[in-house]
Amino acid sequence: MAIEHTSKITFKVGLDENRIPEEITWNAEDGGIKDEASKAIMLSVWDHKQKDTLRMDLWTKDMPVDEMKQFFHQTLVSMANSFERATNDEKMSATMRDFCDYFAEKLELIKK
Repeated sequence: MAIEHTSKITFKVGLDENRIPEEITWNAEDGGIKDEASKAIMLSVWDHKQKDTLRMDLWTKDMPVDEMKQFFHQTLVSMANSFERATNDEKMSATMRDFCDYFAEKLELIKK
């Protein structure tokens, strides 16, 4: 199968004198995103040769803790949904979602 189209997603991270992120912007032209501001990035890349996950987690120093908690919760929910789409393992996906509910409850992101 030949590649017929490529798509490019870029992140630009502005750092302070201590190399701590001050600002993050990203572009995804195919999605209509141009210089969109963000406060955090979580990126995972699968290295199939080493059978290992490479990660990059960045957040700006002004990212509010309550938003970070919400960001983690939404990321976990998204991972459960992606896991189900990728594996069709409904039972484990449901278990993951149960943990997401527990996580949200303990962080008081949702009411009991």
